[in-house]
Amino acid sequence: MRIFTRYILREITGYALLGGVLFTFILFMRYLLPLMELAVRGVASPFDILRLIAYLLPGFFSFTIPMAVLIGILLGLSRLAADSEVTAMRASGMGVLTFVRIVSIFAIVCWIAGLANSLFLAPRAAQALLHYEDASKTSQATVAIQPRVFYEDFKNYVLYAQDVIPGANGTALWHHVFIADLTKPASPHIITANEATVLSGGTQALRLELAHGSRHDISTTDPGQYDITTFVTTELPMQTGQQEEGSHLTRLNTHNEAIGLHELWRLARTPGPAQRAYLIELHNRFAFPTACIVLMLVGVPLGLSSKRGGKGAGFVATLGLVFIYYFLSSMGIAFARTGKLPPALGVWSANILFAIAGLLLLQQISRGGAVIELFASIGQTFSKLFDRLRTQHESGHQPSTQHLGDVPLTQRIRRALRIRFPLILDEYVMGSFLRNFFLVLLSLIVLFIIFTFFELIGDILRYRTPLAVVADYLVNLIPFILNSILPLCALVAVLITFGTLNRNSELTAMKATGISLYRIVAPMLVVATLLSALLFVFDETYLPAANRRQEALLSEIKGKPAQTFLRPDRKWISGQAGSNNQPTRIFYYQFFDPDKNDFANLTVFEFQPGTFNLTRRIFANSARWDETINGWVFEDGWQRTFQGESTSNYEPFTVSTFPEIHEQPSYFKKEDRQSEQMSYTELATYIQDLKQSGFDTMRLRVQLNHKLAYPLMTLILAILAIPFSLFAGKRGSIAGIGTAIGVAICYWVIAGVFENLGDVNSLPAILAAWSPDLLFAMAGTYLLLRTPT
Repeated sequence: MRIFTRYILREITGYALLGGVLFTFILFMRYLLPLMELAVRGVASPFDILRLIAYLLPGFFSFTIPMAVLIGILLGLSRLAADSEVTAMRASGMGVLTFVRIVSIFAIVCWIAGLANSLFLAPRAAQALLHYEDASKTSQATVAIQPRVFYEDFKNYVLYAQDVIPGANGTALWHHVFIADLTKPASPHIITANEATVLSGGTQALRLELAHGSRHDISTTDPGQYDITTFVTTELPMQTGQQEEGSHLTRLNTHNEAIGLHELWRLARTPGPAQRAYLIELHNRFAFPTACIVLMLVGVPLGLSSKRGGKGAGFVATLGLVFIYYFLSSMGIAFARTGKLPPALGVWSANILFAIAGLLLLQQISRGGAVIELFASIGQTFSKLFDRLRTQHESGHQPSTQHLGDVPLTQRIRRALRIRFPLILDEYVMGSFLRNFFLVLLSLIVLFIIFTFFELIGDILRYRTPLAVVADYLVNLIPFILNSILPLCALVAVLITFGTLNRNSELTAMKATGISLYRIVAPMLVVATLLSALLFVFDETYLPAANRRQEALLSEIKGKPAQTFLRPDRKWISGQAGSNNQPTRIFYYQFFDPDKNDFANLTVFEFQPGTFNLTRRIFANSARWDETINGWVFEDGWQRTFQGESTSNYEPFTVSTFPEIHEQPSYFKKEDRQSEQMSYTELATYIQDLKQSGFDTMRLRVQLNHKLAYPLMTLILAILAIPFSLFAGKRGSIAGIGTAIGVAICYWVIAGVFENLGDVNSLPAILAAWSPDLLFAMAGTYLLLRTPT
């Protein structure tokens, strides 16, 4: 019996570890890019990043430990049942309760680990994460300014510089600087300087040392009073809150999760308006770890009954049960928060229902029952489907290829084109790769949809979103998921395909016929190349519209107002380029109606090309576009021209036009659209338009190059996976999938680092986007060339 116990526990533990790593990785992906941004911007050191990861993981473990228990039990027992090992064990006298007793050892160990994590480790990690965010608010400020871009992140200031020379430790030298003090937005104080040296000013502050400039002050009541003050050098402190936004990693309920067990127990027993929230959090800390036990009660009978479905049926059952359990749990917690259920009943409802279902299934598997037979028949259906696909593929021709006469269609095509591709062996390799690819793709899409639904269930219940809207959102989310995971699916499919060929000695047989490894992998590389091309076409055609649709539906689910791409808060914009290809005008307005083409409180600053000396300032209480004169009509304002350090002319007006101001209304109707919502050509045009207007386009330029580099990663990861698959082939599928997760983590970390380096202007956009491709391509090519052929 001890041999059986160790054997079963070893089988379950291996799959549970793999599932736990996979589920934790999926949850961690959304935090990866923010962490890399903190590292690149210098907000957090590498040690701080490791600490943040350690703070985040316990929160993930609260969810993934029960899921890992379920997938380990289902996959492990399903594998034993498919190989008739369960039948042999039961024939030797092992009953169903014996299996339950053995598996319960694993479940109890995970339950104890889950309790330790939920009661002690996770609260301390959440508390440490909150402390880190509080500490980051008092860290020294740094800012990365790009030339000819308006920055409005400073308190009461807007900054614009024509040339920027970055220095070390956050310092920089700016040339031709324009600063607007918006303490009084209706009449901003203007500061211009030939150059400015930027130094850190301590806590969330910068200190600007301005040289050779002037300050323009105007009275808010009398526009005729205008003062110009010149200076050789002066200092200007500026406050910035940039670090606070970049370090936000916590969730809305992190404060409750950070409360210690003894304090939470006291708060849960103290009457008050927040008592219900504390009771829910207290019960949560015990309910989620207990899911290890109740999911074990369900997993054992279902795993033992999967005689023909094998691991495929076990994985499908895992996805279904995970969805049902967390759906019931989320519904119960939501009802408890709204007062429709007591906190204890709402939190424990999913455990109670699954415990009852598990006891009924155990009774049915002992005596036979309809539910167990139904699950077994579903497993047999999956098994027959996979066997049929495998048989059709191995037959080479029927029915996947059509015959014309007695000659297969593929052979006729080869003869017509006088090529020797694809041969029967090529079709076999491509078929195996595509079959594994689509299975992995479907599985990951389902997983992402399930996790997304869990995240939104609270908003769905809070705002009573119709299920039709939720379903429409999830359907439109699928293209985004597909675009995100397709390279990873190619990586896993190559690892599984060539790992299986190597494990079954099929690769050895192919080499024995004189076929080199490079010729064997050629059909798979052809398919990966086609997938890369299709991914680019997909991003150019269908994906942008789907992303716009799902973003609009997400706003509706979260109770936000209808999404709009217009940015009414953008009140500073550079004029169109002058003769020296530099902006000669800056527009500032307090309101712009894009439908009527009307401005309110419009100010136009005009500079001398090349020197950036302020030569004219125009103000109007209102300005409207007149189609008859094809120009702007300024009303109730004034213009003031400058000559050196004094005002040379002041002219108030009731109505006036300035034909030299030739910017059309469409020039001011800028859109704020994400790169994922545009194709490559649309994004390139959008960048050019924003760049001309003085907006920050560095992130968008990185994403523009990323749209070309990212699809190619499908081919590059496939090449990299070949040597790894041959190495891990003899070690089984667990080693292959584990390798895939490791490679994927390395890719996303490296890609995130380079992308953020490009975002902060530390690397050119093209290098930031293409560096991961180059690094992984060189690594894959080197390893492939070193592999024995």
